[in-house]
Amino acid sequence: MTDGLRGIALAVIAAALVMGGAPRARAQTDDVATYPNRPIHIVAAAAAGGTMDVVARLVGQKLSERFGQPVIIDNRPGASTIVGTEYVARAPADGYTLLSAPLASIVVNPAVYPKLRYGARDFAPISMVGSYPFILAVTNSAPVHSVRELIDYTKAHPEKANAGGGTVSFQLMTELFKQRTGAPIQYIPYKGMSEVTVALISGELLMSFVTATTASQIKGGNIRALAVAAPARIASFPDLPTLAEAGLPDMSAVSWAGIVAPARTPEPIVKKLEREIVRIVQLPDIQAKLRLEELDPVGNSSAEFARIIADDLVTWSAVAKAAHISLEQ
Repeated sequence: MTDGLRGIALAVIAAALVMGGAPRARAQTDDVATYPNRPIHIVAAAAAGGTMDVVARLVGQKLSERFGQPVIIDNRPGASTIVGTEYVARAPADGYTLLSAPLASIVVNPAVYPKLRYGARDFAPISMVGSYPFILAVTNSAPVHSVRELIDYTKAHPEKANAGGGTVSFQLMTELFKQRTGAPIQYIPYKGMSEVTVALISGELLMSFVTATTASQIKGGNIRALAVAAPARIASFPDLPTLAEAGLPDMSAVSWAGIVAPARTPEPIVKKLEREIVRIVQLPDIQAKLRLEELDPVGNSSAEFARIIADDLVTWSAVAKAAHISLEQ
């Protein structure tokens, strides 16, 4: 990514937080000083039990204990997280409606849905709670045991070179791999990653990018992991090389879960929430629970989170454009 593109993307997100927030903060000094003085709602744009729901409940419980106010978890699944995400984008910017947000909500959907009624500019990043890397996995029946062998195999046997995924995020990761390697891979969409795992085990699929939630199948020897698309090796698979170590230095990509607010939320409220979420993520019990979800605890600042969103938005928008991925809601 060029410095110019990064600067433009970051400026858009920062403007939503800083320029939009400052006037409201001055106008609502009393409200900010007493925040929160009523229940907070955290929207999870997914069904109960999923990662975003778990993140919302872990953060919500600790916020409630700290603030002495109820924190209500509001599950609003539908349309690839668009329903719940758009609801928060249009909510009052007063700190009482937050979103438990995945990469897909804030970055991927704006990259692939040209008629989407919200964008990254509509949110004030508060803090990334955790991240999880994409893992490149192949079926055991394939005679490949390294990333280089996989690339060579797809070029020698293009009729067998297929990959699957349960969401657009996995499709974009597959397209990035194709663009960086020239591998002639046909992408097949599935209804969910559980179906992708079954297809890998059966040999229906040659490869897929998966997340660490598939760890039990990898550790059980049912599918073969080749590399992790992360800046460094991960604790759950310490012997698994990164894609950079495997010869693809520009293939680092992770997914994440974080908390955001509507864009014009007063900056003092954003900073108050940021401080609390950073504190929460550092708690040993929260870190243990996040790792059970295969999330690496992060707990960064709103500014750091904004920079990550800006970088990811540029990266995944470019991948979607190059792959001609444009979806209808």
